[in-house]
Amino acid sequence: MTEPSRETTPEAAEPVRGENDEAVVEPAAAGPVADEATPAAVEGDAPPADTDADGGTPADVEAGSEPAADAGAEEAAKAAELSEAQAELEAQRELRARIEQRKAEKEAPIEAGTKLSGKAADLLAAVRAVESGTTPGTAFFEAPEPPPRPAPAPASAPVTAVRPPAGPPTAGPAVQAAVREVLASGGAPETLAGPVATTLGEGAAQALREDPWRLLSVPGVQPEHADGFARALLGPECGPGDPRRAVALVTWLLERAALKGHTALEDSAVRSGLAKLSVPDPEEAVQQAVAEGAVLVFQEETEEGADGVEAAETAESGEEEAARPEGPDTDLDVPVLLGLDRYALAEESLADGLARLVKTVAPDVWEGPELVRAAGAHGLVLHTGGEAARSEPVALAEAAGERGLRVAVAAHSENGVRRLGAQALTVAALLSGAAGPGRDEEGALDLDLLVVLDAPQLDVESAAMLVESLPDGCRLVLSGDPAVLGSAGAGRVFGDLLAARVCPQIASRVPDPGPIGELVSGIGIGELNQVEAPGKEVVIVPVRDAGEAVHRTVQLVADSVPRAIGVPSERTQVITVGHGGSAGTRALNAALKQRLNPGPGRFGGFDPGDRVAYVPAPGRTVTGTVVSADGEGLHVECEGEKLLVPKERVEAALRHGWALTAHQAAGMRWPAAVVVLPGDAAQGLSRAWVYTAFGRAERHLSVVHGVDQALPRAVAEGVLQDRTTRLRPLLEALLAAAED
Repeated sequence: MTEPSRETTPEAAEPVRGENDEAVVEPAAAGPVADEATPAAVEGDAPPADTDADGGTPADVEAGSEPAADAGAEEAAKAAELSEAQAELEAQRELRARIEQRKAEKEAPIEAGTKLSGKAADLLAAVRAVESGTTPGTAFFEAPEPPPRPAPAPASAPVTAVRPPAGPPTAGPAVQAAVREVLASGGAPETLAGPVATTLGEGAAQALREDPWRLLSVPGVQPEHADGFARALLGPECGPGDPRRAVALVTWLLERAALKGHTALEDSAVRSGLAKLSVPDPEEAVQQAVAEGAVLVFQEETEEGADGVEAAETAESGEEEAARPEGPDTDLDVPVLLGLDRYALAEESLADGLARLVKTVAPDVWEGPELVRAAGAHGLVLHTGGEAARSEPVALAEAAGERGLRVAVAAHSENGVRRLGAQALTVAALLSGAAGPGRDEEGALDLDLLVVLDAPQLDVESAAMLVESLPDGCRLVLSGDPAVLGSAGAGRVFGDLLAARVCPQIASRVPDPGPIGELVSGIGIGELNQVEAPGKEVVIVPVRDAGEAVHRTVQLVADSVPRAIGVPSERTQVITVGHGGSAGTRALNAALKQRLNPGPGRFGGFDPGDRVAYVPAPGRTVTGTVVSADGEGLHVECEGEKLLVPKERVEAALRHGWALTAHQAAGMRWPAAVVVLPGDAAQGLSRAWVYTAFGRAERHLSVVHGVDQALPRAVAEGVLQDRTTRLRPLLEALLAAAED
């Protein structure tokens, strides 16, 4: 490494407050800011109560917008958008239901919550009391089961066009009118009538009268909103200890945790959250939620809590004291977890499917590099590496195709697919049937090998649907960079599989090239190194405040990078920490539009030539450009493909896209990237955020840097909130049982 050198910054056109037009090329000083309080937050999709959603679940295409002060029109818009995205997931779940039925005929389903003791046993007893009929149960927040659908017809050729998802069934005028009347009685905005009717169904009005806290099931509604509505509707009967309130709040806490990546929470965390919401008896509230079937209870053996399956079996046979090691720090207590059934089903189904692939593949000897040999001998293989390492799984797919195998390569984003070539498709297109191989009569994909790139971006539900769709004997290779930000949705699939060590793990030795590759590789191991950048591959632009950060960002994109680096504005992507704030995506997009494509925004706030970010489904962001508009909606070109965004969805599904958050940008790359780090984002920094944001640049990286020492500290400490999941112990138990 060399000492920092001074290079002419690409923004020589306009000095800032007496500063010259040079910037020090100090990789250690150029750091991005985490765009959210928690890495699991999802921008552009989810409706988190207190986080900026970074491309994850769509409740608000403005992703990550903070909750409104009241349950007004903003909540309604968020709810409508989330419902749009949920429609696509619901269609995929229908296919999964058929696959589950087929699997159930072959072997018994995995039973969750076995080998419980203490508090977990009490909670499970409550569940079984409901199942046996001795205790009344209610399907709280449970949507009606959709009718089964035939498997999608095979596509004749790969298609990368993004298609708007079908909207959810809209409740009739009579239902909405009845809901509007109930909302008015409780003082809630009538604009919530549509989202409430869509979420709760035909009996929405009666359901709200009987249980006002069901309003919490509508995205965007906060506990204080539901409490106020309940007080107005119930009067003196309403109290903080109402069992209906307790059950609703338990579910709300778990849904909120899912937005941060958790598939379950320890019961102590749930009880703590209930206490903060003024629930008088959190323990009783949890018991009530379990008894009514709103949540499930689990107790999985982990290395931290017990010595695997053997420790659990020993305790079950009454020999726990003999098995307990001596020492004051020994604690064999296994944490009790609470979770929602949708994530419990997904994790258990995913573990079951992965174990099936491991056990049903016939080992074969394939000659070639290490990855090729591992794929020939095993049903599940993990591959890790940076951007340059993506060539290895692609080469594996080509070699398998030459052997006559049916092969598919899937990536997270359309941008990633474009960089791979015509043989690739997105995971979403593969699952929906819009592209890729056909399916057999049982819904399984016609594949012998599936290679999935950007594996860290797989959430547990998508991963479960993907694995369930693979036939017995199919090989699965998951490839990705474990140092990047995780999935926008719940789960930690790739990380859990790496930690479980139940299959071969092939680490690539192909380094990312150039100064940017050297810088990013150092960040991945906690070092913010100085790198030489003779061609201005890395430039640091120091700023003193957010206003200056916006000014310098616009100057870089519009003038300096095109002039000095040769990358046009339309191929330069701005990446910042969140949507709100004085230097968030909203402020930056407004400033960039004014400079690059000024206009009145005649078509829902957009003009032809505007860069846009489109969120077609949870966890997916597609960038494009507005081409034209007509009576049907906006015509947008995304990654070379044309799509029509209906006019009724423009406001909910599109936002300007000159600036994105790091979660939205994950899985994508551009010739040039400008990472904006305003001073107020220092607390949100993490190593994964810095690594992801800096790694989006191919040829040039400019860092608008205003966070001082917070950047090297974040890289060195690597602070990243962990996710509570169940996949690892489930998979370990399944494969251990198979070995026994």
